[in-house]
Amino acid sequence: MELIGVIGGGTMGAGIAEVCARAGSEVLVLETRQEFAEAASARVVASISRGVAKGKIRQEDADAAISRVRVTLDIGEFADRDLVIEAAPEIEALKYEIFGKLDEIVKPSGILATNTSSIPVIKVARATTRPEHVVGMHFFNPVPVMPLVEIISTLVTSPESAAAVTDYAMNTLRKITVQAGDRSGFIVNALLVPYLCSAIRMFESGYASAEDIDAAMKGGCGYPMGPLTLLDSLGLDVALATTETLYAEFAEPHYAPPALLRRMVEAGRLGRKTGRGFYNYT
Repeated sequence: MELIGVIGGGTMGAGIAEVCARAGSEVLVLETRQEFAEAASARVVASISRGVAKGKIRQEDADAAISRVRVTLDIGEFADRDLVIEAAPEIEALKYEIFGKLDEIVKPSGILATNTSSIPVIKVARATTRPEHVVGMHFFNPVPVMPLVEIISTLVTSPESAAAVTDYAMNTLRKITVQAGDRSGFIVNALLVPYLCSAIRMFESGYASAEDIDAAMKGGCGYPMGPLTLLDSLGLDVALATTETLYAEFAEPHYAPPALLRRMVEAGRLGRKTGRGFYNYT
């Protein structure tokens, strides 16, 4: 795999584009508007530049990686891609639409992957005429730092497609890979979401302060970040979408979105990206 496509140049998409470009792949990123395209390019450049400043990347390697990333507004340019990784928002209908378009454009041998964190992969694979070439590649934020990629095969994903993306993630991107079944949340979020929901309910009930909940989990369990700080970093809107998907799949109480999480999203308190979440960042 040498020609990589990334759908969406937000935080996750830009991070995926960066790690692919730094690994030597030619990367094409799709955005919907010119200002979004410029922002996506700026994210990639800024992240790679931070690596140079910290001494993790040589300037010549940084320049080469930046030159391998191009942002376009034309999905038709994805026809020659070997692998396309979708990193659009967690909206099932949107992903279904994207995969339908990619199926018509990308060459028949091209593999289509989704970076969804919770939506069963078969749901987007059904939008294509090549479900055997559709897989899940779930990266974690920040992509250049986090070492893991979950590889998700559906009931109809071909072993060759799964093996190809696993090989690319392991041997080209130098990521740790795990194989997960196609059920909502896969491995990480299926275990993480009940923990985060429990922390929100504990805070909501007045049992403990946000600071004490986070300090307890850091000091008592050795976690690098407390659950409420993690939620603010992830984005509370993203967390809500993930919990809703998991609850719809399993209908188990520990996956049910806490009422406070819904209210905070409705109030626009989404965490670090809006300046307010469980903590005030202004």
